[in-house]
Amino acid sequence: MEARNIFLNLSPLDHRYYLSNRELFDALAQEISEEASIRSCARAEVALVKAHLKARGQETKERLALLDGLASQIDPEEVYQEEEKTKHNIRALVNVMKRKLPDDLSTLVHLGATSVDILDTAQALRTKDAYRKVILPLLSKAVALLCDIAEKEAATPQVGRTHGQHAVPITFGFAMAEYVSRLGKSVLRIEELSRLLCGKLAGATGSYNALSMSYADPEAIERDYLGYLGLEPSEHSTQLVEPEYLLRLLLETNAAFGVIANLADDLRNLQRSEIGEVREFFAATQVGSSTMPQKRNPWNSEHVKSLWKAFAPRVMTFFMDQISEHQRDLTNSASGRFVGDYLAGFSAAAARMLQVVSTLSVDRERLDKNLKTGAGDLVLAESVYILLSLAGEPEGHEVVRRLTLECDRNNLSLIEALKAQPMIWNMLVTQLKSRTGLDAETFFSHPELYHGQASTKARALADKYEALMTKLKEDLK
Repeated sequence: MEARNIFLNLSPLDHRYYLSNRELFDALAQEISEEASIRSCARAEVALVKAHLKARGQETKERLALLDGLASQIDPEEVYQEEEKTKHNIRALVNVMKRKLPDDLSTLVHLGATSVDILDTAQALRTKDAYRKVILPLLSKAVALLCDIAEKEAATPQVGRTHGQHAVPITFGFAMAEYVSRLGKSVLRIEELSRLLCGKLAGATGSYNALSMSYADPEAIERDYLGYLGLEPSEHSTQLVEPEYLLRLLLETNAAFGVIANLADDLRNLQRSEIGEVREFFAATQVGSSTMPQKRNPWNSEHVKSLWKAFAPRVMTFFMDQISEHQRDLTNSASGRFVGDYLAGFSAAAARMLQVVSTLSVDRERLDKNLKTGAGDLVLAESVYILLSLAGEPEGHEVVRRLTLECDRNNLSLIEALKAQPMIWNMLVTQLKSRTGLDAETFFSHPELYHGQASTKARALADKYEALMTKLKEDLK
């Protein structure tokens, strides 16, 4: 086939993102490229011939060996040239395959099948392989790296943030454990759904009319056909496999895409000049701005979110492809071809996030400074209100709210405002000692002590999902 200058390709996936993800995209191409699409259809046709031979008791080692090598011999360009004549992609493939087989086998090619028996089965086959060979290993590695960060930084103090405002203290490991849990669950669900992809050999309307002409039990032929491909039959088919098998997998993938984009956005914001708690890797030769030499932009994190913006809306097409009138129409044939683009875009974003978390540096001094001098002891207002309420003060929340307003007006720390109220201060000192064993001066000078179960939770989630990702890695082998 004629070599093509990749810079003449129309899709950025095929030039810009290919060059930055060469190894990843080459691996995906083995499963979801147009060549892979044609060869997966050829594998389905081969499986059908084998099912016929088995049913007729005509299997021989020579025939099976010939069939096993056939799919890899199919030249996509030859199939496309044949399609110029037939104006039908599957009939073109069938004609090409027939010419490569002896007469006693060529008559069995596509016998009893309709086009979508091959197309939907082949799509399930290559999609399953793409997930299990490429996408899931990539995602599980990302989760494992997040587990490492959550474990390592489980006790690293950080000010919590809600609504963009300082909240109660947490730890950076706890913040990362959020994504361990969210992405980890999604990865496990994706793995489960990838195993559930189904194929079919039920004919033009799903009622096995064609196979019933030759076999008393056409569903047994379908099971054998799909068994050669490692798939199960769709419970009910029209001319199409039930679309929800693929739809649910793509929707869960889109959920994972959102989690990755959310993580990218959080990391991007933590790299803001005024926050500066983390930093993604910046190469010695890298340029942040064409005019401002000092810039160190969080461009990888921004890149992930930008890919999410480009590809996540395609979920609407997945939903629209759920609908096909009566036993089948052709309104899904063009739109369905872009599933591979979506998987490539998602994989590019996941690979970039993997790059970010594998080289992420955590500035513990800045984290400590932002908590102690940036947020100050006002982040302990919640604990004061709780302690006063436990001491029997019915208006604990209102008392502390007014004190925080006084702190703002008079530029006071919370401890200074509390000490100016001897009765409240004494109640607080007593409660702190009895419930935490800490004296008030120590507590207010170390707001990081008020972090609840953050470090414990971070370690527990890191341990849990590290074990689950290790098991998944073994299961995918």
